[in-house]
Amino acid sequence: MTEAVGPAAKRILVTGGTGLVGSAIKKVVADGEGQPDEEWIFVSSRDADLTNAVETKALFEQHKPTHVIHLAAMVGGLFKNIRYNLDFWRRNIHINDNVLHSAYEMGVQKVVSCLSTCIFPDKTTYPIDESMIHNGPPHSSNFGYSYAKRMIDIQNRGYFEQHGCRFTAVIPTNVFGPHDNFNIEDGHVLPGLIHKVYLAKQTGSALTIWGTGKPRRQFIYSLDLARLFLWVLREYDEVEPIILSVGEEEEVSIREAAEAIVEAMDFRGELVFDTTKADGQFKKTASNAKLRRYLPGFQFTPFRQAVKETCTWFTTNYANARK
Repeated sequence: MTEAVGPAAKRILVTGGTGLVGSAIKKVVADGEGQPDEEWIFVSSRDADLTNAVETKALFEQHKPTHVIHLAAMVGGLFKNIRYNLDFWRRNIHINDNVLHSAYEMGVQKVVSCLSTCIFPDKTTYPIDESMIHNGPPHSSNFGYSYAKRMIDIQNRGYFEQHGCRFTAVIPTNVFGPHDNFNIEDGHVLPGLIHKVYLAKQTGSALTIWGTGKPRRQFIYSLDLARLFLWVLREYDEVEPIILSVGEEEEVSIREAAEAIVEAMDFRGELVFDTTKADGQFKKTASNAKLRRYLPGFQFTPFRQAVKETCTWFTTNYANARK
């Protein structure tokens, strides 16, 4: 008699595994949302330089993944992007090409890459949806990063048409949560504000917010995004990307986001808006209609609750947080 063979084990390699989204996926899996046939491998830049084709191939040969969640990227906030557009283009193009080609060569069954809403055309109608990615140039402030991320979609299509590979991508709106980069100069807006409020509270000074506070954003909590990543990996079969976001009605202004942080951290000082600093794109409102067609009942963490949890994590882990 032969024993019944169970489902083939999935070996899931997560690049950028110690960053914001990778850490969230690791927590969600550890908290019980992993499945018995899944082995999770989280790697970071310490394990391999993904801009190097030889090191990337060696990493894949070492772990022999059947599935990949590709999060690794050179990332930064508005002002870092403005200064280093060429670097953002070159590093990310190399990373993405090396990861996707190594996945193809190793016979990986599925790759889910992470894009960003900044890839969408600057001049567009709202809300933006998945069909509009390539309709025009992205905002000039971060064209290097934006075009590099767009090319993942082109490459996924190429691997599917030429080799039948099931490589796809997700497009989250502004992600925040524990393990974010809270650097004030180079981080994204929400973690940068959390760090600013923390310091202003320590020193008893006013809170200075760069820009007018009027731009509007949809924010998605990293733990919500992690749960959606698991669904995409297991269930979503399209090569075409899918926007992962709260609804249009959940969009908040930078001022409202700052006020939520001020409340969460019990900051009593003055708020000052430095209008000499650039605002970046005024809005990037994204439609989550496609996601809702697949998952009409998905529950997002309320924004203020997610902000409170993130502020608590940052305060508790201040000594070791990226900043």
